[in-house]
Amino acid sequence: MRENVVVIGAVALGPKAACRYKRLNPEGRVTMVDRGGRISYGGCGIPYFVSGDVSDADELQSTSFHMVRDAAFFRDIKGIEARPRTEALAIDRANGTVRVLNLDTGVEETLAYDKLVLATGASPRRLPIPGADLPGVHAVSDLEAAMDIRARLTKGDVSNVVVVGAGFIGLEMAVAFSDMWGLPTTVVEYAPSVLPTVLGPTLARMAQKHMEDKGVAFRLAAQVTAVEGEGKAERVVVKGPDGVETIAADMVIMAVGVRPNSELAKAAGLEVSPRGGIVVDAGLRTSDPRIFAGGDCVEIKNIVTGQPFQLPLGSLANRQGRVIGDNLCGMDSRFPGAAGSWCVKLFERSAAGVGLTLEAAQRAGLDAVRVHVSQFDRAHFYPDKDFMFLEMVAERGSNRVLGVQGFSSMGDGLVGRIGAVAALMPHKPVTADISLLELPYSPPFNSAMDILNVLGNVAENILAGRNHSVDPLEFARLFADRDSGEAFFLDCREFGNAAPFLAAYPGVWHHIPQGQLAGRLDEVPRDRKVVALCNSGARSYEALVTLTAAGFPNVVNVAGGMASLTNAGVAPKTAKD
Repeated sequence: MRENVVVIGAVALGPKAACRYKRLNPEGRVTMVDRGGRISYGGCGIPYFVSGDVSDADELQSTSFHMVRDAAFFRDIKGIEARPRTEALAIDRANGTVRVLNLDTGVEETLAYDKLVLATGASPRRLPIPGADLPGVHAVSDLEAAMDIRARLTKGDVSNVVVVGAGFIGLEMAVAFSDMWGLPTTVVEYAPSVLPTVLGPTLARMAQKHMEDKGVAFRLAAQVTAVEGEGKAERVVVKGPDGVETIAADMVIMAVGVRPNSELAKAAGLEVSPRGGIVVDAGLRTSDPRIFAGGDCVEIKNIVTGQPFQLPLGSLANRQGRVIGDNLCGMDSRFPGAAGSWCVKLFERSAAGVGLTLEAAQRAGLDAVRVHVSQFDRAHFYPDKDFMFLEMVAERGSNRVLGVQGFSSMGDGLVGRIGAVAALMPHKPVTADISLLELPYSPPFNSAMDILNVLGNVAENILAGRNHSVDPLEFARLFADRDSGEAFFLDCREFGNAAPFLAAYPGVWHHIPQGQLAGRLDEVPRDRKVVALCNSGARSYEALVTLTAAGFPNVVNVAGGMASLTNAGVAPKTAKD
């Protein structure tokens, strides 16, 4: 069928929709415009280009068979007319046209369409502060901006970096500057923790500690109030809990979120939400049935809360592009929404998650609980293993799983487990589904009772009132107040593990191995909160069961045990520290 399709935006969703449409309808004519000079590139790879892991910008714009996806590629291989450096100025819905401007020649042109796709993406937010427009202040907006940053680094004229924002891009860029370029790097974040919208405080503290161990500095619960310098960025002014300080910075990266590029849609009279996202239905149609939209510029359904939200992820845009390509051809493909799966690599460790944190669940009006566990990522007898840390957020009453997040040195293993939960999220899983989730097993990959199953089991016990736990940060608060006598700290490990703490905290740290506890109950006070601890939380839970059965009224175990305390940087110090 001969018809004209115009696609505005040519980074992720636009090319996917255009190519899918052409495969289904080779007779159709597709014109794809983008104001950038580089099109169809992997934007999520930008931090790895800045770091040097990806050596050349063309690699982000290339296919797996090493063809650069430029205008000639789309013309010759895909049968699509791609026009980089061409900006869409206005949409005339009544006449079915788009007015565009060639940014190199200054020539305007009108393109007719039968159907239109908006893939206008999002733009980085900039702080409205003095000095934000000084040379040396960058936003990671596109590949061309990344090339400018890389060029400055390569010249060697960058000495200190401040990254504003501790979200995905901010932390990935901090890793790039610190790890690959060896630059002193400070991250400033308005929230009190890193990755504040996607990780709970304990896992966020683990991520922060790991990055600090690698040399990255943090200023949390703080804000940059100005960028200063003589004709260029030289320092930033930061206001934090301890007052105002000035940090040297001849490169400043603004990574404080993005806003949807919906101005074109709004000017054309299309429905746009109060948050700025283009409103679309399940088929990714806008309020005009001839116009489709997807990617970073739209709002989609959060399948956990049922509410609209924005999720600027390249993987999401590619899946939406296929749906739009189908529907341009008259099919009835639907995009059901998303739970918000994500992952990020931070030096040698990784974080990942899906769904809601406890804080997000509470903001959505849900009565929820957070469950924290630690366990080896492989069989305990396998020589090459390390602790993995998982958290689940589950709804009280229904036991519905609202989200799972994790932190681990085994990035692939963590992402695989989060992916398994993500596949369940559209079906509204409950904790029992995670307890009984079937996972492939072999000692080099996991335990016979996988950590995901353990997470489900612990959640079941907590929601049923059989397990009462405190997370590592709550333990730290209790231990800081140890002189009050409120808590009785009971180490349930063997003596070799407990000895350094007994020496460091005489009269405060107490030791009864879990296997001996039933015969030594008279050593435990009944009028104090008993805080039971072991390496991972397993033996301390057994101690809790023993004490509760014996009538002790106030017993808690430390979720994740000493492994979680250590990785979060809140374990009590001993002489060897």
